[in-house]
This record gives sequence, C-alpha cells and structure tokens, in this order.
Amino acid sequence: MSLTMTIVMLISGWLAVAAAMLWGVLRITRRHHHHPIKSAPAAKTDKPATHPITAH
Repeated sequence: MSLTMTIVMLISGWLAVAAAMLWGVLRITRRHHHHPIKSAPAAKTDKPATHPITAH
C-alpha cells in the first residue's frame, strides 16, 4: 500500500470517528433537551409542603 493511500485512509478513518462522536453527542442532547412547561397556577393551600417539589 502506498504512502498516499495510507494517509488518505488514516484521515478518512479519523473523519468517520469524529462524525460518529458528533452524531452521538447531538443525539444525546436532542433526547435530553427539556422545554419549559407552563403549568396551571396551583391552588392555594393553608398547609405548606413537607418537602420541596423538584422536577427532574
């Protein structure tokens, strides 16, 4: 195999790995992206909550 072919294959392999990593990162960020949800106003209660309510 010639030196030129080796360099071309090395660069194309690097680009393939970089593209796969970018695709994976974009897939994860798209899957875990949270949109702000506008909820209805909560009814007033006399009793405070026993623990803070957090959304995950």
